[in-house]
Amino acid sequence: MHYRLAMLFLSTGALVMLAACSDEVKDTHPDQLVTKRKIIFKQMTKTLEPMGMVSRDRLEYKAQEFNMRAMELQKLASQPWPLFTADSNYPPTKAKPAVWEKPVDFKLTQDQFQSSVADLVKVSQGSDLNAIKAAVKQVEKSCKSCHDQFRN
Repeated sequence: MHYRLAMLFLSTGALVMLAACSDEVKDTHPDQLVTKRKIIFKQMTKTLEPMGMVSRDRLEYKAQEFNMRAMELQKLASQPWPLFTADSNYPPTKAKPAVWEKPVDFKLTQDQFQSSVADLVKVSQGSDLNAIKAAVKQVEKSCKSCHDQFRN
C-alpha cells in the first residue's frame, strides 16, 4: 500500500515537473491572433478529416453528412486569413516569414484553397463519388501546398 502511494506521489511529481519544463509558448498578444488562427485551423482539420477518410475508402460515404461537412468547411475557409496581420508574427506562430515577405503568393494560396473548397461543395451536391474523392484530394493538396510554403 505504501509502495503504491509512493509511486503515485512520484508519478504526479514527475508530471508536474514535465509540465513546468514545457517549451510551449503562450500567446500573450492582447488580441491572441495566433490562438484564434489555431482554433480555426483545428476546426478545418476536424471538418476535413472525415471527408478525407471517405476519399480513401476508410469511412462510409453518407451524402447528406458529407455535403454538410463540405459547407461547414466553406464557412471556415475564409476565416483565418484576416488574422495574419503585420503584428501577428510572434511566438507561438508556426507561420514562416514568407507569409509577410510574399503577401501576393500567400494570398494566391488562400484563393486556391477557397476555390478548391468551393469546388468540393459543388461536387458534393451530386452523386459522383469519384468526382467527390478527387475534389477532396484537391483540397488536401491545397492545404499541403500552403503548409509547404508558409508553415514551419
